[in-house]
Order: sequence, then C-alpha cells, then structure tokens
Amino acid sequence: MEETIHLKEVLLKLKKRLGLIVIFTTLAVIATGVMSYFVLPPIYQASTQLLVNKTQSEQPLYNPGEVQTNLQLINSYNVIIKSPAILDQVVEELGMNLTVAELNEKITVSSEEDSQVLNLTVQDSDPQMAANIANETAEVFQEKIVTLMNIDNVNILSKAKVEENPSPIKPKPLLNMALALVIGFMLGVGTALFLELLDNTIKSEQDIERLLQVPVLGAVAAFDSKSKSRKKNKKKEAVRGGSYGS
Repeated sequence: MEETIHLKEVLLKLKKRLGLIVIFTTLAVIATGVMSYFVLPPIYQASTQLLVNKTQSEQPLYNPGEVQTNLQLINSYNVIIKSPAILDQVVEELGMNLTVAELNEKITVSSEEDSQVLNLTVQDSDPQMAANIANETAEVFQEKIVTLMNIDNVNILSKAKVEENPSPIKPKPLLNMALALVIGFMLGVGTALFLELLDNTIKSEQDIERLLQVPVLGAVAAFDSKSKSRKKNKKKEAVRGGSYGS
C-alpha cells in the first residue's frame, strides 16, 4: 500500500511538471531530426566477397584437409587486408587524398564461422568511391598475398557494384528520432524529479506529517479580507435597494 502511495505522489509531481517533460522531448526530437536530415552526410556501403580456396602449396602448414588451418588463414587474412602493405597501394592506385589510417576506418572485414568466404565492406559518402575502394582492395590483396605468404588461394567471388538509385545506410532519421523521443522523455522525467527533490517547501498537510512525524488535527483556511469586504458592501447595497423600493 505504501509503495502505491509513493507511486501516486511521483505521478502527481510529474504531472505538475508535464510541460517541462514535453519541452525536453520535443527539443530532442527536433534537434535529432535536423541533424539527421540536414547536417549529417549520407553514408553508402559497398561489399565484395573473397573465397579462400583449398591451398595449392605443398607445405604441411597449409594442409587443405585441416579446417583449423583454413580458419587460421582467414583470421590472418582479416588482418592483412587492412594492413599498410595493402592499403598503401590502394590509396596510390585510386589517387585518394587519404591516409592509411583514414582508409582503414572505412573498411570492415568479416567472415562467417567455419566459412572460407571473406566479406569486405566499405562505407563512404560517395557510393561510387565505396565500390571502387572495395574492388581495388580485393584485387590488391589477391595479388599481394602471393608474395606475402607464398600462397595463391584467394579468388574474388563477387565485385562491388553501384545500384541505379543507391540508398544510404545511415543516418536513419526515423530511427534516430525514435531514440531521441525516448531519451528526451527520460531526460525530462529525470529533470522534473530532480527539481522536485530540490523543492523543500511545505505545500500540504501531508508534508507536515511527513516532516514532523505528528498527525495534523486541523487546518485553518485562507482568509481573504478584501473578498469579505466586497461581499458586505454588496449586501448593504441590496438592503438599501430594498428599503428604497418600499
């Protein structure tokens, strides 16, 4: 029962500051919408796939019958693809004004568990450039791996292509605004409760009981002398009016 009373008090306090909560929520949604639609640049994504075939090497380390060996190779390839040995040549071939570190941030390499397929994904504000980076990186890696590891077991399964009307993968305005709605509401509620905690004024009999730990036996109503004086004057005028009529 006590918890229910406390919950009601909290809800009443939030209702009293409902305007503040609405302001926080509205501002968060509007700001996020403006950022998503007009400020943040659209980011496009392009992907290519590489297949790690059974090795042609005679070395025991690259035994095609051992799954663990293939997995170790793929883990190594994930690192090599994003290494300066590969990306330096990609930057040079495409004539980009980027450092290796900046290009590295645009590239993601992943593979499914127990799979010999590598997924090379590139994100860029230009869809054509994203596809060019993905394809060039795959080709340079396929060429360089022969000399780097003395093994020729990488084939390009599919090249990155630019669709006719590519859609950006981010930002996602509707999703961002939905998250902003939740965050703005939580901030508004938190601010309202914080302001209520700072407010230590006594407003009701319940506040007195809670602070002094004594029951309230009675209450004195507020007395408005001006209002009472106006009522008396009206009564006198009514009496005078009656006497004149008689």
